[in-house]
This record gives sequence, structure tokens and C-alpha cells, in this order.
Amino acid sequence: MGFYSTVIFPRLLDWTMSNTEMAACRESLLREVTGNVLEIGFGTGLNLPHYPSTVEKITTVDANPGTRKLAQKRIQQSNLTVESRILNGETLPMPDYSFDSVVSTWTLCSIVNVQQAIAEIYRVLKPGGKFFFIEHGLSDKPKIQVWQNRLNPIQRVIGDGCNLNRNIQVLVAHEFESVTVDRFDMKTLPNTVGHTYKGVATKPVASHP
Repeated sequence: MGFYSTVIFPRLLDWTMSNTEMAACRESLLREVTGNVLEIGFGTGLNLPHYPSTVEKITTVDANPGTRKLAQKRIQQSNLTVESRILNGETLPMPDYSFDSVVSTWTLCSIVNVQQAIAEIYRVLKPGGKFFFIEHGLSDKPKIQVWQNRLNPIQRVIGDGCNLNRNIQVLVAHEFESVTVDRFDMKTLPNTVGHTYKGVATKPVASHP
């Protein structure tokens, strides 16, 4: 990773992802999270204030070491038990059936092999466990889709690998049979980056061998 990815981008990320509309989305998603939690793409720790008391421990993974310094400040301010690891979500060292909940917020857009990452999320979830996600992605409006596809190469550079045009609902449903998704446009963001997928995917109870 270069200077932009590890020094400039983490601060840009923290600033752009801190608006009140996004905070409200985080709070409404995370209020149902319980137990032993894995967060994929922890970033600068913006989810931490929104986790409920039903959370026992959070294991966080993020591929960018540059976010750790900013995240550490929020970890120190939190009452939660947090274990942070510099890892890529595509290959997780955790055993099968390790977590009650997995969380991903505005992260699946940037993982190169996103389908493998979702398969890993499914693998480490306990039977009956839930995957909570908020992601931006492909709009449901054809005219916006055109611009998302045009701007995607630029976004990948500015956003350190971020893609505008992934259909998150389809990607998650490829691995999980039970997926509930609310799709809407963020009022405070341009339509090309503001189409949001907020949902919960559940692993079947009968998935344990």
C-alpha cells in the first residue's frame, strides 16, 4: 500500500463516512446485533458508539493498516471488548461457526473477490447467526446506473478500490437463502454513490453438520 492508501485515504474515509445520515443508518442496523461479533472492514471505528449492550466481544478486521491509529482512539473511548486484526476479508483464519453476528458497513464495495468474502462470512457464522450490512451499490434507476458504470474507474482510484456498481443484494443472496434488504437513496449523497442496501441475512439453523 502506498502513501495515499495508508495516510491520506484513512482521514478522507473518516471525514466522508461521519455524516449524521450515515450515523442514523448505523444505529438502526446495529441495535439488533448480539453476542460474539465479527466486523469486516472496521475502518476508523465509526460503528463502535452504536453497538448495543447485547454485544459480548467484537473482533475487527481491516486490510488497511493506516486506519488503525484513528480506530484506536475510538476503541479506547468504548466500553466494548475489541480485538483488532489487519486482515483481508477474503481469507479469514477463524474457525467455522465462530460468531453470532457479522457486520459490514460500506465495505463490500471495496473487496476485490467480494463473493469469496461473503462465503467466508457465511462460514464463520454460527447456525442461526446473522450478517448485518449497509452498503452502497448499483442503483435501481437505469439512468443512474449508466453514470455509475462510467464513473466507476475514477471511483476505484479515489476510493482506494471502491466500486459504485455492485448489486449487493444479488451478491449476498448468492450465499444466503434468507435475506431481508431495504433499498433507498441517501438524501445527503449524490445518486451515484448514495443508493444504499441495508439488510440482514440469516444462516440456517440446520447448517451445522
